[in-house]
Amino acid sequence: MKNLEDVLVIEPPRKFSLNLTEVWQYRELFYFFTWRDVKVKYKQTALGVIWVVMQPLLMVLIFTLFFGRALNIKTDPLPYPLFVFSGLLLWNFFSSSIITAGNSMLNNAPIIKKIYFPRIIIPTSSLLVSFIDLAIAFVVFVAMLVYYAVDVELLSILLFWPLGLLITLVGALGIGSLLSALTVKYRDFRYVVPFGLQLALFVSPVIYPTTVTGHAWIGYCLAINPMYAAITLFRAGLMHMTFDLPLLYISTVSTVIFLVLGLYYFRRTEAYFADIA
Repeated sequence: MKNLEDVLVIEPPRKFSLNLTEVWQYRELFYFFTWRDVKVKYKQTALGVIWVVMQPLLMVLIFTLFFGRALNIKTDPLPYPLFVFSGLLLWNFFSSSIITAGNSMLNNAPIIKKIYFPRIIIPTSSLLVSFIDLAIAFVVFVAMLVYYAVDVELLSILLFWPLGLLITLVGALGIGSLLSALTVKYRDFRYVVPFGLQLALFVSPVIYPTTVTGHAWIGYCLAINPMYAAITLFRAGLMHMTFDLPLLYISTVSTVIFLVLGLYYFRRTEAYFADIA
């Protein structure tokens, strides 16, 4: 008679778990998915990665002409083009990560229907693709800092730049995971998300400082956006600014809430992706 200890029983987990051990076992897939998406993204493009540089520069030019000069927005001691670029640097990474992560499960439907691997790898690898674009644009940003001869505090940027980037990553992962799971079932999100991000750009402190709002309640509403804390901290080493700690706390807490909610919903629904994708 066969020993019962040799029988392998496969059953769903009885409690919520991120299953990080299994994700680590499949860590090579992060490289393969990321490298594949990078090659597809720039395949048969005449300018290639130059588009990564041109997009923020053109947006900086447009915002400088129509907002910086027309509305005379004060961003001292940081020149307005650098003020906008510092915000767009993180915002473009955040928005592109959410869009690509939101569509990632549908784009990879043939794969998830054939083989098993931790599904969270797919939206996470989408963030890594956007991170490469961020790294390229960041080089241009540093060059602009040198060109404008901005007085930076080295210790501040070593602390606040990684912190701002970390908050952006956490927020993008949480919202991207949530949308990737929702888009599998509700395809309308493919069209709603880009439009929503366009609106969200103007309620984020990208092209204007939050001090121009003039009303405390507006500041609290804007702070619900995860990008408020990320952009504010990123600019801290450049503008020698003081923090509105309650607003930073609100933005940071909302970022963590998005992360928990996104990962929880993703893990609870991923078993059905192969059936309905």
